[in-house]
Amino acid sequence: MSDAPEILWTPDAAKAAESSMARFARAAGFVPGDVAALHRWSVEEPAAFHALLWDHTGIIGEKGDVAVRTGATLRDTRFFPNARLNYAENLLREPDERLAIIAHRDDGTRRALTRRQLYDLVSRIAQALRAEGVGPGDRIAAIVTNDIEAIATYLASAAIGAIWASCSPDFGPAGASDRLTQIEPSVLVAVPSYGYAGKSFETSASIEAVAAAESVRKIVLLGAKTRDYGKASVALDDWLAPFAPGPIDFHRQDFHAPMAILFSSGTTGKPKCIVHSGGGLLLQHKKEQQLHCDLSANDTLFYYSTCGWMMWNWLVSGLASGATIVSYDGNPAYPKSDRLADLIDSERITVFGTSAKYIDSSNKGGCAPKTTHTLASLRMILSTGSPLLPQNFDYIYQSWKADVHLGSISGGTDICGCFLGGNPLLPVRRGEMQGPMLGMDVAVLDATGKKVIGQTGELVCRNAHVSMPVGFWGDDDGSRYRAAYFERFEGLWAHGDFAEERESGGFVIQGRSDTTLNPGGVRIGTAEIYRQVETIPDVLEAVAVGQDWQGDQRVVLFIRLREGVTLGEELEKLIRSRIRSGATPRHVPARIMTVAEIPRTRSGKISEIAVRDTIHGRPIGNDTALANPECLAAYRNLPELAH
Repeated sequence: MSDAPEILWTPDAAKAAESSMARFARAAGFVPGDVAALHRWSVEEPAAFHALLWDHTGIIGEKGDVAVRTGATLRDTRFFPNARLNYAENLLREPDERLAIIAHRDDGTRRALTRRQLYDLVSRIAQALRAEGVGPGDRIAAIVTNDIEAIATYLASAAIGAIWASCSPDFGPAGASDRLTQIEPSVLVAVPSYGYAGKSFETSASIEAVAAAESVRKIVLLGAKTRDYGKASVALDDWLAPFAPGPIDFHRQDFHAPMAILFSSGTTGKPKCIVHSGGGLLLQHKKEQQLHCDLSANDTLFYYSTCGWMMWNWLVSGLASGATIVSYDGNPAYPKSDRLADLIDSERITVFGTSAKYIDSSNKGGCAPKTTHTLASLRMILSTGSPLLPQNFDYIYQSWKADVHLGSISGGTDICGCFLGGNPLLPVRRGEMQGPMLGMDVAVLDATGKKVIGQTGELVCRNAHVSMPVGFWGDDDGSRYRAAYFERFEGLWAHGDFAEERESGGFVIQGRSDTTLNPGGVRIGTAEIYRQVETIPDVLEAVAVGQDWQGDQRVVLFIRLREGVTLGEELEKLIRSRIRSGATPRHVPARIMTVAEIPRTRSGKISEIAVRDTIHGRPIGNDTALANPECLAAYRNLPELAH
């Protein structure tokens, strides 16, 4: 069993008592401090829980008289089967003079819209889309940056019942085409160029690749039109010129009606098109934001994301709680490493979200905002994308702010939400996520399907949840959807994470189960190795993979070292010793090798699968899913790994 880790933060009793989570607990008939009882009720009484959640979070729409209709299987369960609602109507509520969006770019550009101005812009875009013949169920594809126009077009798409799918412009022509042409869009919205770290990049090749799809009738450019793309195209300002702002005719539809398509990383083949409903996204995000993050109209919410990552959709949903959202397009460390800390102070950000990779890089780069910024407004930091290592919990409290709620959260594009995360009523323990989200019956199972605590296993969700996708686009019989989540443990949602539930009630993610190491038949999560290696200052990052070896598997560790450092005998001994003492002897790699770069997906996650396949001489399923596929050349045909 794991010893209880150190408590790094405890909620202020008075603030906790007034939190949205505490008010929800009291409304449900529970003492706010009994978090376990509240969670147990939320999964054992789903109808009562979801009915109260709808009311507490202030959903606009026709609720209907049934909150949950249980199906024969988890995926057949329906929430609010008689409800009618519109996602955008909920986000554009109360169009007044409060700030809705503050948009920053890494070149220093700042723009802002009030809630009234955003409503008016969405009104004009919705009218223009309808004039193009776009209606419920039609797809709108987007190659866009995280900026005001992208957010407004996303909301206009939702307002008229269309289905939105976006990717960031750095995906390139093949990456954009692989994703967006699958869904047969009628309209393509795109930026003709974008900036990053002081450089400008054209997107014409990506636009042409997607516009080549027969279904595309119109290209709307979020910028000046400087060329033709083989299809009718128009700049946004010219497209909107005929339309004046007015009341929006929101298309209310079924709770489970498709509203957005998100894409899997695609590292093993063409990306899966994961279809999400407007009702599911709205209720899931409001639950996570209002209850688990205590978000309200008094908050300013930031999450660093591109439009190709689910956290962009999550950020935009903050408008539904009345919060001001802050978007950022470009390099988060340009022109200086504490650029985002500047934003916290200048915009008085209260809830700041980023990736675990950003926190780790800031730590290793010596960024210490606590000594250079006030961070007076900041009350919560969110981290996701990969496991947040224990030493980076320390870093936040030592180098950012001592009195801050650090919420390490975990979920995925598959649910566009979280299974695990923060809770304003619970303490933060070093290296742990605080616990499961309400309504999510999360457990860790061993290979036999038995629930285990204090040991690693497969993370599953044992109940239906509102953020389960509608399905996969083009998967008419649902077979790919079933195979992806419901066949590993019959009838349960297996998320593909290797995890541990602690006695404290907290959770630790040990890595993806499809990249779990298996030397000598013992399953090891890669994050267990990274936690030890990355405590060594000279090691910037690492990737561990299993190599087939003499009828078994051995662990191979690739490391990227600080500039000027070489892998000598002493450093190698230190790495092995640190892994052995901090984990187990089975975690110690058979080979340790240095590389100049580690492959990552475009959302910044280490691609262990790409490294594993490369060292075995297997083809990479889809290298357009990688931000830096050229680095894989360094992993090919290595004599040190020859049999």
